[in-house]
Amino acid sequence: MINYALLGVIAVSCLLPMLHMLALSLSTNDAIVSGFVSLWPIGWNFETYHKLFTGTRILQAARNSVEVTAVGTFLSMLFTILGAYPLSRKFMYGRKFFTMLIVFTMVFNGGLIPTYLVIKSLGLVNTYGALWLPGLISVYNMLVMRSFFNGFPEEIEEAARIDGCGEIRLMLQMILPLSLPVLAALTLFYGVGYWNSFFSVMIYINDSSKNTLAVLIQQMISSQQLLQEIANTSSEDLTSVTPESIKAAGVFVMIVPMLILYPFLQKYFVKGVMIGSVKG
Repeated sequence: MINYALLGVIAVSCLLPMLHMLALSLSTNDAIVSGFVSLWPIGWNFETYHKLFTGTRILQAARNSVEVTAVGTFLSMLFTILGAYPLSRKFMYGRKFFTMLIVFTMVFNGGLIPTYLVIKSLGLVNTYGALWLPGLISVYNMLVMRSFFNGFPEEIEEAARIDGCGEIRLMLQMILPLSLPVLAALTLFYGVGYWNSFFSVMIYINDSSKNTLAVLIQQMISSQQLLQEIANTSSEDLTSVTPESIKAAGVFVMIVPMLILYPFLQKYFVKGVMIGSVKG
C-alpha cells in the first residue's frame, strides 16, 4: 500500500506542471497577469493557439521534428539490431573484443570540435544527416538489445536451423518477432531523444527553416521570438494573448506527441517485465 501511495505521489508531481502549462495556455490575459491561474483554465481563451499556429513557423518546425524523429529512429533501430545480433551469437569470432571496443566509446569520445570537423568534411553541415550520423547507435541501447538476444533458448534456434533456417531468416522471423518488448522500449528511447534534440540542431543546422520544434520552443522561451513572428501583430492582438500563455502553449504542443505515443507502447513494456520475471 505504501508503494502505491509513493508511486501515486510521484505520478501527480509529474502531472501537475503539465496541467499548469495547459491552464496557462487556455486562460485569459487578465487571469494570467493577476496570477490566479493554477491547474484549471480561467476564461477559456483559445486565441493563444490560434496565434501560435497561424502566426509562427511552428507547423513547419513540427514537420521537421517528425522527419528527424521518424527517419532517425528507423535508422538507429536498424543499425542497433544489425550491431546487437552478431554480438549475441556465440560462434562469432572475436565478439568479446569488438564488444570491449564498442564499450570503450562510452567512456572516451573525440569531443565536440573533432566531431564537427568530421561532419563538415563529410558535407553534412546544415543537413539532417548531421543529426542522424553521430548518434546513429546508442551503445547502451545496443548492449541492452544484445543481452535480450542472449536470453533466447538455444533449443529454439537449433530447431529453426534444423528446418533449414539461415541467420538472416532466423533473425527476421524468429528473434525479432519475439523481441517486441525490447524493440518497443528502445524505439521510444530513440524517438524521445530525436524529438527533443536541441544542442546538435543548434550546432549543425544553420538554416532557420530546418529548425526543429525543440529549437523553436527554446527561442520562444528565451527571447520571446514567437511574439515577433506573429503575422500582422498589432496592439489589439497583444491584448488577447500574453508571452506566458504563448510559451505555455508551445511547450504543451511539444510534449503532446510523446504523450500520445506512449500508451501504444506501454503494453510491450508490461509484457517485457512479465517475461523477465518468469524463470523456467
